[in-house]
Amino acid sequence: MSPDIKALTEALNFSPDNHALRLLLANLLLANGQPEEAETHFKILLANSTAGNDAKLGLAKCYVQQGKNSAAVVILEELLEAKPDDTDLLLLISRALLRNDESAKAIEYYKRCLALNPKITDEELDQNLRNTGSNELSELITSIENSLAVEKPKIKFDEVGGMDRVKDEINIKIIQPLQYPDLYKAYGKKIGGGILMYGPPGCGKTHLARATAGQINAKFISIGIHDVLDMWLGNSEKKLHELFDLARRQAPCVLFFDEIDALGASRTDMRHSSGKMLINQFLTELDGVEFSNEGVLILGATNAPWHLDPAFRRPGRFDRIIFVHPPDVAGREAILKILLKDKPLGSVDLAAIAKVTDDFSGADLMSVVNRTIEDKLREAFTAGGIQPIQTKDLLKSAKQVKPSTKEWFTSARNYALYSNESGIYDDILEYLKIKK
Repeated sequence: MSPDIKALTEALNFSPDNHALRLLLANLLLANGQPEEAETHFKILLANSTAGNDAKLGLAKCYVQQGKNSAAVVILEELLEAKPDDTDLLLLISRALLRNDESAKAIEYYKRCLALNPKITDEELDQNLRNTGSNELSELITSIENSLAVEKPKIKFDEVGGMDRVKDEINIKIIQPLQYPDLYKAYGKKIGGGILMYGPPGCGKTHLARATAGQINAKFISIGIHDVLDMWLGNSEKKLHELFDLARRQAPCVLFFDEIDALGASRTDMRHSSGKMLINQFLTELDGVEFSNEGVLILGATNAPWHLDPAFRRPGRFDRIIFVHPPDVAGREAILKILLKDKPLGSVDLAAIAKVTDDFSGADLMSVVNRTIEDKLREAFTAGGIQPIQTKDLLKSAKQVKPSTKEWFTSARNYALYSNESGIYDDILEYLKIKK
């Protein structure tokens, strides 16, 4: 008998009605591998009407240790009615059911446990439930990973034309902290954080996010609205938590939210509480209070930042907001060079094409190249051989494509002029050469 157990036993002999002392002794006996002796004390406590759930849980643990699994399940089911989201209870009942040859029910409880906290692992449950003839558990454990493409991008910044200012911001905020972690920690800066990119569609926000991951040799997870939203109340918040948890397990990882305004629209514009709950969950995940976001690099992209809830712009969340404008002349030339790489080229003056494609987005330039290639394919079929792309071919296609960014700037101009108290949209006015 250990000295602690001996001392508590002697003290209990002098004060047999001291329930706190008896509970302490019972738990100590249980931890010391003496479930039979502990069971006796837990039953004495439960005979007293003031005994709480701690005594019931202790008795259930005694039963599990002694192989009385059916009795343990009865108690644990009662406790779970009061605390349905208690992961410790869910793990214990899963083990009891497994040992009682009730694998199907064990899987259900373990699934509930993993849904609440995907990081939980249990060697006994994992090894045995995966081999029950049912693939449910294996599917659950890998469902998040399989439902999303966790990439390891190979492209880097040099394969993204232009956007030098945006690359510099990402370099300071995201890349350098990973390259020089000790230096940043010396100044109390965490490795991670968020950058919000906004601008007209087709200007390379998604491409740049993927290149960011490639630049630092990190995993990349791209999230769209369909990956989060669910028709059932509360499921969207759970999905969002699972996505952040997946990124935390994959760190260093770039977690990219495309069209983030669809998930984080302003709460003042919402009529339904479910949307507000999702935004609150999003903000909680960004804060990383309950779960650390160290090494998780969060990038968001939106075409309509004015619809995003202002709380997302608080320091520590998306504290860098970058305007991704259409590429300038040098940027357009760089993009065209990338788009025409490995294509059959004749005499091509990229600078001339870049000069006549003012306000073109990267997507517009891709349309120019695609139109040119289609025309050259028609020529190749007629001529019976490959026809190289010439400057005149690209100029002809450029005249047929209208810049898609102009419509966006029409709306953005109004927000920048009349809803810009914080100066967040000053970059738009500067790009449009408008003095406020």
